[in-house]
Amino acid sequence: MEQEPQSNMLHVPAKLYRIGELVDYTPFSRQTIHNYTIMGLIREAKWTEGGHRLYDESVFERLSEIMRLRKTKTLSEIRAILSKKKPVGHDPGI
Repeated sequence: MEQEPQSNMLHVPAKLYRIGELVDYTPFSRQTIHNYTIMGLIREAKWTEGGHRLYDESVFERLSEIMRLRKTKTLSEIRAILSKKKPVGHDPGI
């Protein structure tokens, strides 16, 4: 006999975004998103089997912070600032 789950709560998987969706929802170009990823300013959460980067929702917070910092800082300065914070978007458990 099969047991009923203890909780009525469903697990909703986190939404993951492709670069094109980030471009649609932010003022950044595809190339800028790519460059920020290569520089380590943002991180992909996962890769598709086809080799596409997927970003989790936390990337929007990080991009907002980058936009704010870009008003007064260089990308090198931003990288130094963000490197002191916990990385966003990468979960080795995924």
